[in-house]
Amino acid sequence: MKKQAESILWEIAKGDAIPQGEKTIYPSVRERISALTTLGKWEGWDKPAQKAAEIIAQDLQHTHEALEEGDNPFEEILDEEEEVDDADAEGIVLSAEESPPTRIPIAKPTVKKGLIKKALAQKDLLAFTQYTLPYFAPAAFHHSYYRQLTEFAMGRIQKLMITMPPQHGKSEGATRRLPAFLLGRNPECRIAIVSYNTTKARKFNRELQRILQEESYQQLFPQTFLAGGAPQGMRSNHRAYARNADECEIVGHRGSFKTLGVGGALTGEPVDVLIMDDLYKDALSAWSPTIRQNIADWYDTVATTRLHNDSQQLLVFTRWHEDDLAGRLLEQEGHYDALNNPLGWQVISFPAIQNVPPSPKDPREMGAPLWPQRHDLPKLLSLKERNPQVFESLYQQNPQPSEGLLYQEFAVYESAPVYAPVVAYIDVADSGNDYLCALIYKEADEGNYILEVLYTQEPMERTECLLSDLLMRHQVERCHIESNNGGHYFSQNIEELSRNMGNTLTRFLPFHQRENKAARIFACSTSVQRMTLMPMDWKERFPAFAHDLIGYLRTGGNAHDDAPDALTGAIECRQPKRKVPLSELLQW
Repeated sequence: MKKQAESILWEIAKGDAIPQGEKTIYPSVRERISALTTLGKWEGWDKPAQKAAEIIAQDLQHTHEALEEGDNPFEEILDEEEEVDDADAEGIVLSAEESPPTRIPIAKPTVKKGLIKKALAQKDLLAFTQYTLPYFAPAAFHHSYYRQLTEFAMGRIQKLMITMPPQHGKSEGATRRLPAFLLGRNPECRIAIVSYNTTKARKFNRELQRILQEESYQQLFPQTFLAGGAPQGMRSNHRAYARNADECEIVGHRGSFKTLGVGGALTGEPVDVLIMDDLYKDALSAWSPTIRQNIADWYDTVATTRLHNDSQQLLVFTRWHEDDLAGRLLEQEGHYDALNNPLGWQVISFPAIQNVPPSPKDPREMGAPLWPQRHDLPKLLSLKERNPQVFESLYQQNPQPSEGLLYQEFAVYESAPVYAPVVAYIDVADSGNDYLCALIYKEADEGNYILEVLYTQEPMERTECLLSDLLMRHQVERCHIESNNGGHYFSQNIEELSRNMGNTLTRFLPFHQRENKAARIFACSTSVQRMTLMPMDWKERFPAFAHDLIGYLRTGGNAHDDAPDALTGAIECRQPKRKVPLSELLQW
């Protein structure tokens, strides 16, 4: 009988579905804790309440992340009395098949309300922040922000770049709470925190020292403390450990945190975690080519020299300029891709006004403000009206050059027309520094719906295979290829590869471009702007292409013109709408 009851209690503790007649019930959190308490007594656990809390916390440590404020399943425990009343402690009703209901007695739980909060705070950065900063009230986007920081703290992300507008709480999470959380979980961790100057960096140092001295922090991580801050009853030679405005060491461990202004020295031990928070003080700094270059040089010659294979980097930024450090790193190292670019940066961007479709990381609807309680839509629109250029960079995290752009923001689409023909336009690279730009798009009456972009400097041997595969996969009907500068041989190779793959649909149309490139781009810019429609996420999918297209200037100063040249060619090669056979419309 006891074995059967024990089996039932384990099902309750694990949260398994329990059949009851025609219904299926799921144990509540309270019932699961009660079951664990009873099992703890039966199994002879030394600290049943502690183990119960650890199991529940481990099983549900990330549950609260996915919930909106007020939907936390722990609230019924955390916000009530420390023990449930006698009626709730009597047990729950279970029934076996064709048997009368049986009441299983369950012992009254003794888990205190702070136990689960404490267990979560040791595993999750948002819970840690709320535990050590009780008045912190996270907005909806903070849940996503802190979730990414937690993933970083757990070592699952090596290079993380987060951009968001000013005054949205980025430093509280990344530069104050995260280092304390990291040192609490691993007092051997060596952290470097960099800001735009020494004064700001030392302010972070003082704030971090205060966090580590707080009683709430010592309740979570008693093994992590600074010189002069040992828990009561613990003896240690504190004089051997540094504690000053620039560096603090964890007593009894190798861990430490250093704070410095950009341009400062970073000598001594290797750095396990490098945190860079707003390296530019203001617009004048970010718009100065000299300061931008100095910061880039410091990163290359100082910061990266202290990193090892397993070092992590966190760059928390408000974007000011397209050529700031974030822009340079993305151009040089690219976005993270597990297969194609595992050493790239994982990028999370929070625009002040939502300008992309909802996603799990940012579920706002289009046009919604990021933190309406602090910065509502009328305020943001007023800022945008005063200076659209600054607003786009500073608040939308989309820095643009101010010297006269050729294109404005391109229209985006959610779904392309079904029966429009699929066309490809390929602009072969003229020289070693140029890009091959291949566009695959649906040619509709209202414009070209871009489906795929191949924008690369890789050799032709590789791009020929990639393009042949794209033409086959998208069932391209016409393929226009500029035959200048080796394009003729490139076209022949593409056609041969495609035929060998069984592609008999695509018609290859090589042609020689005789018109001046710059003149064509400028003359056709209005049509390109009006008749080019991009996928919703085109800037994330095609970052190099988007960078060269969005930043293309009306006059001079353009490093690459391959993106606007290809879009111009796609408009020039448009053909009259063909008649679609009835059998195709009916999909016979």
